[in-house]
Amino acid sequence: MTGVRILVLGNANVDLVLGEIDGWPRIGTEIRVERAEMRAGGSAGNSALALAGMGVPHRFIASTGNDPNGAWLRGAFDAASCDWIDDDGATTLTVGIVHKGGDRAFLTTPGHLDTARVEELVARLPDAPPGPAFALVSGGFLMPGIRAGTDDLLDALTARGWRTAIDPGWPPEGWREETLRLMEGWLARADVALLNEVEAQAIAGTAPAAELLAARLAPGRILVVKQGEKGAGAWQGGRNFHAAAPKVRVIDTVGAGDTFNAGFLAALAKGAGPAAALAKGVQAASRAVSTSPRRYGP
Repeated sequence: MTGVRILVLGNANVDLVLGEIDGWPRIGTEIRVERAEMRAGGSAGNSALALAGMGVPHRFIASTGNDPNGAWLRGAFDAASCDWIDDDGATTLTVGIVHKGGDRAFLTTPGHLDTARVEELVARLPDAPPGPAFALVSGGFLMPGIRAGTDDLLDALTARGWRTAIDPGWPPEGWREETLRLMEGWLARADVALLNEVEAQAIAGTAPAAELLAARLAPGRILVVKQGEKGAGAWQGGRNFHAAAPKVRVIDTVGAGDTFNAGFLAALAKGAGPAAALAKGVQAASRAVSTSPRRYGP
């Protein structure tokens, strides 16, 4: 753990990315796609891969199933940076369908994410090193056990000296009242909230979403809203910042927001302010979505 200022906790799964398609095919028909790629993924997994690709020391705590897909998935990560939890059963598989223009939709099997337990994560938490250090909790909405225990996980991380960041993703059931209450509790605890535009709008319920959510944060905490090809914005202490995205040829956007999270938090951990951290996050995400095989550095 020497030099590790980024801790990543959450979901890792196998991604099968297919595309491009121009609208969904009719039931009973078959179409060809020009590209298919099987790669390691999951929201937390994508962030860990990006940190490794950028050469940023980190620790990734996650689970896989004990099937062949789980063994393959673990082999895609930097072994020295990972603390793997064994779950009995199949490893979760996500199929990402890329539409023309770079948008995508996901189909995900339950698999090992359904059996992940927050107690396993808490038991493996290290103490934070001196200085700025960030723990990212990511993809929790897809893991019932983690979702139910996220308050406890955030509190445990804070007690161990970590500044906390959360990106729970999109709830499969949509933004029901119970889901919104959970999210409000997480926003009250986390030092950094990492959302995309659609999520921010759904949580706020009205416009201007970012300003309304930022007003709910405790002093000193940061709200980030990822805006795709428009870049990203951040709000802290009554100030707002923005980083524009460069023009790139998009190959696919799967994991773009997770890669942004890695670049943004890595910059904060090095002492950068919100504006410079936004620029690093946008740079990493833009590089990832425009390269195949993916690259994350300059």
